[in-house]
Amino acid sequence: MLDRTLHTTKAVAVEVRRAAEDLAVVATVLEQELPEEVQVGDVALAIAHADELEKKLEASAAKLVEANEALAHEIEKRVEVTKQRDESEARVAELTKEVDDSRAS
Repeated sequence: MLDRTLHTTKAVAVEVRRAAEDLAVVATVLEQELPEEVQVGDVALAIAHADELEKKLEASAAKLVEANEALAHEIEKRVEVTKQRDESEARVAELTKEVDDSRAS
C-alpha cells in the first residue's frame, strides 16, 4: 500500500514539474514574442499569472519531493520494524520449543 502510494506521488511530482516547465516556456515565449507596449491589460495579466502559476507549481513539486522522501523513509522504517518483529517471533518460537522439549525430557 505505501509502496503504491510512493509510486503514485513520484509520478505526480514528475507531472507537476513538467507542467511547471511547460508553463515557463509559454511565459517566456509570450514575454519575448510580444513587445512591451503590447503587454498591457489582459495580456500583461496573463503573463504575470503564468509566472505566478509556474512558481506555485515548482513549490508544489518541491513539496511532493519532500513528501516522497518522508514516505520512503517511513517505508524503510516499517520494513525494518517488521523484520525485527519477525526475528523476535522466530526467537520466541524457538525458545518455546526448547522449553517444551526440556519439560518433555
